[in-house]
Amino acid sequence: MGTQGSFTNINNERINMNTKAYDRITERIVALMEQGTVPWHKPWQIQTGMPRNLITQKPYRGINTFLLMSMGYESPNWLTYRQAVQLGGNVKKGEKSCPVVFWKPMEVTDKESGEVEKIPFLRLYHVFNASQCEGLKLKDVPKAEEGAFVATEAVEIVAKMPQPPVIKHGMTAAYYAPRQDIVGMPEKKRFENEEAYHAALFHELVHSTGHEKRLKRQSITERNGFGTDPYCKEELVAELGSAFLCGQAGIVERTIDSSAAYVENWLTQLKNDKTLIVYAAAQAQKAADFILDRKFQESEVTA
Repeated sequence: MGTQGSFTNINNERINMNTKAYDRITERIVALMEQGTVPWHKPWQIQTGMPRNLITQKPYRGINTFLLMSMGYESPNWLTYRQAVQLGGNVKKGEKSCPVVFWKPMEVTDKESGEVEKIPFLRLYHVFNASQCEGLKLKDVPKAEEGAFVATEAVEIVAKMPQPPVIKHGMTAAYYAPRQDIVGMPEKKRFENEEAYHAALFHELVHSTGHEKRLKRQSITERNGFGTDPYCKEELVAELGSAFLCGQAGIVERTIDSSAAYVENWLTQLKNDKTLIVYAAAQAQKAADFILDRKFQESEVTA
């Protein structure tokens, strides 16, 4: 009882700090959508690689990927104002930053019990593209090479997925059945092209990562509204996860619903739940990593 009370103020402080970060990121996504850009629909055609920090060369992850890609810069390199100064340069006058977030674990000690608890704080940073800076001394900084980004064949991504579900073709629609752990797909000829087929398959495979024997995602294991609401949290996870995988596969031409009704529905959801886009992108990243059989430590991400 005493321990719970001791953490009350800490938890309230965490909520206040996190709220600002969630609000800022959601405002950014909403603004883009109201301008006609759906960030997770934007084709990823950068040949030099996905967004990464200029100094560490470590990739940005989750919602940060969509935020930075939507800025439209050719260079994949980003850095904070302080990092630009550390490199002997500066940000050009009038340039606008892009917000990014990442989780930073904070160790908090309970005064009564001495118990140490790690509490994740969502931290907000602002970064600039390398092309927005001037005077950077890059002698000891690794430079991205042209063609550094190598796409993985979509067929290979599907074939190499660990612990894959059964994929059953010949169905009238694409779906994932959690109870049977089966992905149902129409035949390839039913789709406009191979890219559209794989985009749909990726969507369903992302759903399947939520199964209890894989990532055990609550929105799949409890099936809250799953299969009835196309704008529920799990559907956004699948859309974002499919976008990550399409980017990895170099898929640009895919059938996308960008209708006014589609955009309006997601805008409503995002405005009602300020944590939705950050949560969904984080879960989508984990799902894509699972399908690609990649291990990644979130602590390695540097703003």
